[in-house]
Amino acid sequence: MIESFGDIFKVPELKKRLLFTAIIIVAYRVGVAIPIPGIDIAAFKAIFAQQAHTLFGFMDMFSGGALSRLSIFTLGIMPYINASIIFSLLQATVPYLEKLAKEGETGRKKITQWTRYSTLLLAVIQSLGLTLFMIVPMRAPGGSSVVAHPGAMFVFVTVLTMTTGTVFIMWLGEQISENGIGNGISLIIFAGIVDRLPSAMKNLFVLVKTHEMSLFTGIFLLAFVFLVMAAVVLLETGQRKIPVQYAKRVVGRKMYGGQSTYLPLKVNQSGVIAVIFAVSLMSVPFTFAQFAHSGFMKKFTEWWMRGSFIYEIFYALLIIFFCYFYNSITLNPKDIADNMKKWGGFIPGLRPGEPTADYIEWVLNRITLGGALYVAAVAIMPDYLRKFMNAPFFFGGTALLIVVGVALDTVGQIESHLIMRHYDGFLKKGRIKGRWFNVR
Repeated sequence: MIESFGDIFKVPELKKRLLFTAIIIVAYRVGVAIPIPGIDIAAFKAIFAQQAHTLFGFMDMFSGGALSRLSIFTLGIMPYINASIIFSLLQATVPYLEKLAKEGETGRKKITQWTRYSTLLLAVIQSLGLTLFMIVPMRAPGGSSVVAHPGAMFVFVTVLTMTTGTVFIMWLGEQISENGIGNGISLIIFAGIVDRLPSAMKNLFVLVKTHEMSLFTGIFLLAFVFLVMAAVVLLETGQRKIPVQYAKRVVGRKMYGGQSTYLPLKVNQSGVIAVIFAVSLMSVPFTFAQFAHSGFMKKFTEWWMRGSFIYEIFYALLIIFFCYFYNSITLNPKDIADNMKKWGGFIPGLRPGEPTADYIEWVLNRITLGGALYVAAVAIMPDYLRKFMNAPFFFGGTALLIVVGVALDTVGQIESHLIMRHYDGFLKKGRIKGRWFNVR
């Protein structure tokens, strides 16, 4: 495997793509460290320390730590993901958008353009909500205000800065997808999560050293993390293989078919898309709640925090819904059955056509339920780790699913480049089972 990684630098195009990806990620991390002007960062950090395990902490994870720093990239890529969700849902319900999606590259470009405009609108709304939230109720424990000189000019500059930051991140992600390796948006989220791992391990070590956590608990927590990581890798690469037989057929003087293969259906077909979509939608009510400061909205904000029973139930249900929704728009059992029939393929014991489509749909629904429950369980796990084991870091399913999914996908694409140029893959036997997934 080490020799295979060395082969990466023997391919000029691949080396260029990797270098380009690294430069873009470094530029993104530099932007995360640049604060918004007019903010008392010390006062905000004092407030954020009390909200680190709420929805704020969760959103901070997706922004790569930009929210806790109130940087120019505070909103992260969430507005773009929200816009992608909206148009994904509309494509399944609006005939015109469904027709555009089937027109090929021209239709997809038009939908992508509308998604960008929607991203701009959502970024303005979310940045305005967060700015008003900083001005009105946010005060540090010592009484100092987060915003030293609130006013119309501060609101304008802050909203403009956050919105521009989101649009710039969207552009960076698209540059990686076009000229680098992997999916740009996913890699940007991945970089933000991985950047927090050293500080998380440091916090765990400090707790054990100061006897705030026993050594046994610390070791058990680390062992549990590695066990869950192994389970995630196993399930992310898990497949249900449906046997397919192709009949022999003669074309001219040559005979084709007569071979046995299988139709692979992934246990978790949606990857991290379902989780990202669910998180994005869960943050929308919290954003709009910042525009109203009534007693009901204050109570609603308390209900809509991570760890609350209502939040966890809605979060799990949204994940399950998006797992099924993603499969419905990416896998059509009828189309699969028709293509198999067209090329002389059939599932042993089943007639081609509708019986085959019904069977594929039945299998797909069963494995999707198991995969959706697994994703939901892993996603809500960090809340209970903090509640019962006082975990000092934001470990959990969402971060783990993203890290594992993006890593498998990126390594799989690198391996494809190597094999295409007649180099060996990373594994002696078989190939890494990556996944192409895109938030658009």
